[in-house]
Amino acid sequence: MQVTDSKQWLTEELKKVEVWEKDQSDLWFWEKLGRLPFKFIDKWTPTFIQNKIGTLLDELGQYIQSGGSYLSSSSKIPSYYPKLEVQTLEDVKQLPISKMDNAVEGLTKNRKKIATLQGASTGIGGIFTFSIDIPLLLGLQIKTLQDIAICYGYDPNDKKERLFIVKCLQFISADIVGKQTILTQLSMFDIQDEAVNREVISEVQGWREVVFAYRDQLGWKKLFQMIPIAGLVFGAFINRSAVNDIAEAGMMLYRKRRIVERLGNSADPII
Repeated sequence: MQVTDSKQWLTEELKKVEVWEKDQSDLWFWEKLGRLPFKFIDKWTPTFIQNKIGTLLDELGQYIQSGGSYLSSSSKIPSYYPKLEVQTLEDVKQLPISKMDNAVEGLTKNRKKIATLQGASTGIGGIFTFSIDIPLLLGLQIKTLQDIAICYGYDPNDKKERLFIVKCLQFISADIVGKQTILTQLSMFDIQDEAVNREVISEVQGWREVVFAYRDQLGWKKLFQMIPIAGLVFGAFINRSAVNDIAEAGMMLYRKRRIVERLGNSADPII
């Protein structure tokens, strides 16, 4: 299937993504307040939970360097496009962006269901199962972002894409200044400039801060999940919401890259 997106349609869709970016301008008051409990929790958090946070740091560091156990495979492509003759990333790149969007929407629905079940199962035991929930949720979000990358024709096995994915995680947890900085960096992500690439990579060298910001961003929401039995409901809702947020950000940021690329490759001047 050949690309059929017109320049006018691409330009209109790019404007929609830019509107979405502006809407991400700040954290709600409750989101800011929600980060405070973890400042106090650190003082009395059981050692086994602290060890799990340490595991997060190790796993994310390994993911950036080699992909670790999180890597998704492009062999999944046919399952994302069951009605199309699509087998490789090069095939995906030739699809209309609307087809890519449909694939991501289907993927998001599936991952939200998985997150709901995962949150409920880890929430039912309260604090006793809480320690395994955050690493599982982080893993599901990273997998989701990688598969969204594949749906838009990008290879998550490429270290550059792993950096992009970590920046997406960072974007979700950032404040207004951080979000603006990350959007600026991502807008230059595909520019072949060593200085720009070094800036993006140097920012991700602080990936330990990404994990702590990620943890704090969950804040008070996860406190309710520590309550046995009641944590089932809270866990299901919180994890579903977290996966929905990361999937929305991943879809918008990846589709923007694909749109900008197509506009850049257009034979006519970009409007």
